[in-house]
Amino acid sequence: MKKLLALILLLAAQSVLARPAAPLILISIDGFRADYLERGVTPHLSALAARGVRAQAMRPSFPSLTFPNHYTLVTGLRPDHHGLVGNVIIDPAIPERHFLIRDKQAVLDRRWWDQGVPVWVTAEQHGLRSASVFWPGSEADIQGVRPTLAPPYDDEMTPEQRVDLLLSWLDLPQQQWDFLSLYFSHVDHAGHDYGPVAEQTMAAIAQADQAIGRLLAGLQQRGIQANLVVVADHGMAAVSPQRVIRLDQLAPEGSYEQVVDGPYAGLDPAAGRAAELEAALLKPWPHMQCWRKQDIPARLAYGRNARVPALICLAEPGWSIVFSAEQAAKVHGGRHGYDPAAPEMAALCIAAGPGLRSGMLLPAFDNVDVYPLLMHLLALPPLATDGQLTPWLPALR
Repeated sequence: MKKLLALILLLAAQSVLARPAAPLILISIDGFRADYLERGVTPHLSALAARGVRAQAMRPSFPSLTFPNHYTLVTGLRPDHHGLVGNVIIDPAIPERHFLIRDKQAVLDRRWWDQGVPVWVTAEQHGLRSASVFWPGSEADIQGVRPTLAPPYDDEMTPEQRVDLLLSWLDLPQQQWDFLSLYFSHVDHAGHDYGPVAEQTMAAIAQADQAIGRLLAGLQQRGIQANLVVVADHGMAAVSPQRVIRLDQLAPEGSYEQVVDGPYAGLDPAAGRAAELEAALLKPWPHMQCWRKQDIPARLAYGRNARVPALICLAEPGWSIVFSAEQAAKVHGGRHGYDPAAPEMAALCIAAGPGLRSGMLLPAFDNVDVYPLLMHLLALPPLATDGQLTPWLPALR
């Protein structure tokens, strides 16, 4: 029994101390459309893709929004399964608070996140060390666990400052990192304000590329050979106030409660008025289709979670669904949230490092397939997910 106990303790110690062959850095450039890489302003990203692996496109999950897809990337679960079903969420089990991405207290509340288990939680549970520069969810104690380092989100911090913060962590004495994540927001901001083809958006894309170059140079100076995975959560489509659908003009007054508007809209019927609201919306409409949550097409993998509103309406790319004239007047620039199959929603995905082959172009795949790659590169057992490692197998060393 003593020998058996000693063997168990030895194996347990090895499982804790075993580390991946190279550190893994996951980088998100929010709103970086797949075809932005063809605009001629991304020399560092293009060079990274040339010496690594690039996907022709990566399809986001529905709804193609920031928080749902960032959580999908690190859990491998569709929003319907990990619970972050939108940027605005109403949960009958959490009646005292709605989830809003700008509500600090809501973002810190683990109840919104605990239906999924992100990479950094599993890493920390296996004795690895993780750190995050602003990845959505990293501020909450999901499953009671947080990254070793994860400062509060600061949208004013420039891309260069975010890179420098991550590099400073690599210089900490007596600290070895296994999984780091880095989030850039400014390309998405520019896309929203000016649209996906505007000069200002091109400048933001170029700035993101320079930040990637700064990170690569910093890693080289420190002699760190890391596996890098650079992704986006979604693309961007041009919109205008001339392409709007007014639900307040289609549905009877007082028959619904608004949850979310934009490329898709979520509504809950007012008490006793479900049949009336459905009769008004569940019919063919130009540039929009509406469904009961249980009737949403299977390809969208959405509608089973209790947090999904009772009715979902989805606009054609470029169109916006609003609830008032005031909202219609504010539609400008670019938006996302459309059908993930729309080319405008296709997202960037590049991977490079010692664990990956060079010069490979992979066919388009779904973003749920990123999580299995992350777990493979970390040599961690993946949890049950909606993704698979299969699309990556030709690219792995």
